[in-house]
Amino acid sequence: MSDASVIEVSGLWHRYSKDWALKGLDLAVRGTGVIGLLGSNGAGKSTLMNIVCGCLSQTKGTALVDGLDVRAEPLEARRRIGFLPQQAPLSPELTIREYLTFCAGLRGVARAEIADAVGFVAERCGLTAMIDRLTANLSGGYRQRTGIAQALIHQPSVIILDEPTVGLDPNQIVGVRSLIREIAEQHTVIFSTHILPEVESMCRDVIMIEHGHIVFNGDMDAFRRVVTPSTLILVCEAPPDPGQIKSALPSVERIERLGERKLRIGHGGAGDIVEALIEQGRAGGWGIREVYFEKSSLEDVFAELSKGDGK
Repeated sequence: MSDASVIEVSGLWHRYSKDWALKGLDLAVRGTGVIGLLGSNGAGKSTLMNIVCGCLSQTKGTALVDGLDVRAEPLEARRRIGFLPQQAPLSPELTIREYLTFCAGLRGVARAEIADAVGFVAERCGLTAMIDRLTANLSGGYRQRTGIAQALIHQPSVIILDEPTVGLDPNQIVGVRSLIREIAEQHTVIFSTHILPEVESMCRDVIMIEHGHIVFNGDMDAFRRVVTPSTLILVCEAPPDPGQIKSALPSVERIERLGERKLRIGHGGAGDIVEALIEQGRAGGWGIREVYFEKSSLEDVFAELSKGDGK
């Protein structure tokens, strides 16, 4: 991975009226790959994307793309960025070819190179067979593929995708995810989403924003440690007394009965809690049938990571 920052923000603040959307963000993104950008509604995620894309001028601080200040050199900085908003900005009266040709011209692709650029992104995004179809007649998956193609048409360093799989069916989601992974082999892709499985399956690194602060910035291994659920479900034929579990396993913090044979166990994450429960259950004759972690929601992760930001 290159040491040079593709995106760098420093002391970034932004205010809408009296409310601060961003509060002193410092951030550097290096190398190619998919970077997950997470944030609940109003967290500051969209504000950050708009500033980096040059659509919004920050209140104070700096934002650089490929070393170019987006405020001091806006045109040059924008040439390094491709952007797909949540709703693909297609022109329904144009074919895919006409639309991509138009976008290439807007993006400053030399006239003599436009046809080759359109052919290249159409092939890469799986659009060649329908390149002369009106964009108004495309399915959701092909609309997103066309939107990604327009973001890629000028071969930018950074491609920013705002929730690109929202509204797609499962097959379309699989296809779009595969395309994004391929693009990320040669480009830095900022992938905004609210869906944890997408982050876990696609992203190299994760940035999470909450209340205008960065509350997590690290690789997937570190992120998985954060999102590991702190509760599990124990189903057994002869459930033990909760006090017996707590005395045997100090990491257990709370126990809730969910039925005659089911317990919810909250733990502090020390050691292998599942293995310890199985060993105790074998020794105590509990007749264990199931032990599984409860799934963390994104809201749970936000709440956990936001504890130290003063909110």
